[in-house]
Amino acid sequence: MDPHQIIIRPVISEKSYNLIETQNQYTFQVDRRANKNQIKHAVEEAFDVKVRKVNTVNVKGKPKRQGLTQGRTPSWKKVVVRLAEDERIELFEGV
Repeated sequence: MDPHQIIIRPVISEKSYNLIETQNQYTFQVDRRANKNQIKHAVEEAFDVKVRKVNTVNVKGKPKRQGLTQGRTPSWKKVVVRLAEDERIELFEGV
C-alpha cells in the first residue's frame, strides 16, 4: 500500500499535543486494515523519520441520535508513533 493510503490524517487534540511535546509521540488515524509493520514503514517513508515504536488502538464508534433516528459514528484505528530522540515531524508549517 501507498503510505498516503495508510495514513489518513493526524489526530488533533490536547492529549496528542502533550504527547508530542513531552514524549516525542505522534498520533494518526490510519486505515483499519494496516498492521504495525505497514504503519511503521508508511510513517518513515512519508515523513523521512526513524520510528522506534508503534502502538495501535481500535476506536469504537459512538452512538448518536438526531431526533428519532439512531445511528453510530464510524469505528476507526488510531496509532501512536514514538520517534527516535533527534527526530521531529512538522505537521503544520505555521506552528
